[in-house]
Amino acid sequence: MAFNGPVLLKRIPQAAAQRKLIRYDDYVATGGYASYQKALGMKPDEIIALVKDSGLRGRGGAGFPCGVKWTFLPKDIAPRYLAVNYDESEPCTFKDRYLCEWDPHILLEGIAIAGVANRINVSYIFIRGEYHKQAHVLEDAVKEAYEKGIFGKAYPGTDIVHHCYVHRGAGAYICGEETGLLEALEGKRGWPRIKPPFPAVAGAFAKPTIINNVETLACLPYILENGAAAFKAMGTATSAGPKLMGVSGHCNTPGCFEEELGIPMSKLIEKYAGGVKGKFKSAFHGGISMGVLGTDQYDAPLDFDIGKKYNVLGLGTACVTVMNDTTDMVRVARNCVRFYSHESCGQCTPCREGSAWMYKMLNRMVEGRAKARDLDMLLELALAQGSMPGTTICGLADGTNWVIKTILQKFPDDFKKVIKSEVVRGVELTAGGVRV
Repeated sequence: MAFNGPVLLKRIPQAAAQRKLIRYDDYVATGGYASYQKALGMKPDEIIALVKDSGLRGRGGAGFPCGVKWTFLPKDIAPRYLAVNYDESEPCTFKDRYLCEWDPHILLEGIAIAGVANRINVSYIFIRGEYHKQAHVLEDAVKEAYEKGIFGKAYPGTDIVHHCYVHRGAGAYICGEETGLLEALEGKRGWPRIKPPFPAVAGAFAKPTIINNVETLACLPYILENGAAAFKAMGTATSAGPKLMGVSGHCNTPGCFEEELGIPMSKLIEKYAGGVKGKFKSAFHGGISMGVLGTDQYDAPLDFDIGKKYNVLGLGTACVTVMNDTTDMVRVARNCVRFYSHESCGQCTPCREGSAWMYKMLNRMVEGRAKARDLDMLLELALAQGSMPGTTICGLADGTNWVIKTILQKFPDDFKKVIKSEVVRGVELTAGGVRV
């Protein structure tokens, strides 16, 4: 393991202990904005190549290579925009909030570096509507950055002036989806767009747009300062670098921690979060959209390959929600679907109607009114291709599908308790999962 200490959180522990926000002068005193000054002396293609070589992948959930995404921008169209996804509405995810609440300039330096690499004209930080305090912190930090010449000045040798603004959302989960974010940024209802065209070609205001997560951009100063090899020395062959990981739920010391990718979830919980309160049963390892890990998957390594190995959608945000053996997974499923049903934008019928029907069926199970046909319908919606998964504009229906599918497959006994018949139209709930 090459991880020798915090990369993104290196200034925060002392600041948090003193309840002191890290201002511009504090940030510069610890080496802040040196990477940005280095970037100003490099060619854009050199910065992009460095980021590609580092193996940096998106930290917002999708895990797409950051440097590769930057290459999708057309070379001859202006203006160009950078939209920073700080919506962070995935349940039990709070890593970006923790980072920006204490050390906002690490994000602003990342934005400035991305601006140089992509010749960005305007950057918009799209912040979750409920983050009131954090929005004020960022606005103050942006003001400081303007005063110090980080923004509002032309890139060397060009007439392109980089401006940066904080844009507050209205509190909708769907705006975390990149095209829903762009719609909201333009002052419209946050409805995801049909792709193509993709944002890199026609994004904000129909112009080329890069969309990056807060944590992704915050990794750039380290990469510019220390090089691609230093970043790749942490993590695994396919999952390079450090990762912010929030741990909550049935653990003794919840919080936001930094480790290299590939750390076993059990080690993260026991070393940093004080261990499980009671006996481990399950966990959402990266927000509810990725599905759940089973009781026998406590040691699952938190990397971008987790989906292939443990029957989940992917790594997601790597923010872990721990559940002990007192947890009723039927109630967990009901609460998750209630969230999705409420947050569906309503644009696509399978998502709008499917999540609503799932919620009604799970309500009946929780209340003891369920019949065999309720489970039959739930299984059909969660498992059958062409019902919900893969039929909608964005991935919200797939997230709903994955959370229900994985809970059903990994915790059938919890559903046996609320369903009288164990066999429903050829679909049998067994100790090993759902067998069709």
